[in-house]
Amino acid sequence: MIRRKQRLLSRDEVSINREADYIIKKAQAHDSRVVGFGSLVFFSTQTGDAWMLDPADSLAVCLAKDGERQNFSILETPTNVQIAWESQYLIDSETFIVTTKDGRVRTTLGYPTREIENTIKKER
Repeated sequence: MIRRKQRLLSRDEVSINREADYIIKKAQAHDSRVVGFGSLVFFSTQTGDAWMLDPADSLAVCLAKDGERQNFSILETPTNVQIAWESQYLIDSETFIVTTKDGRVRTTLGYPTREIENTIKKER
């Protein structure tokens, strides 16, 4: 079950790295969440996975797999953000499909695809 809660953040609270840490902790607790964060979407799953998505360009970064934090790069300064996007993603009904830069394809069922798509629509 996805819990829905909204609150306004101050400028000092806005951090992609903090949001990544938050969603990883939710994944490690096997707590399924979907969070819209400006133009990005973060989600965690009951299986311990966590992802960051850029819906505008269909880009994805795996933040956690089976509860284990993955290697990823998010560099933030007060005026700039750089994210090392490692994959492209596609949602096809209830299927989450990821293609890595080296051409590997991973297909996953059971992710909260409906909630992810609804969050993307709300953020546009």
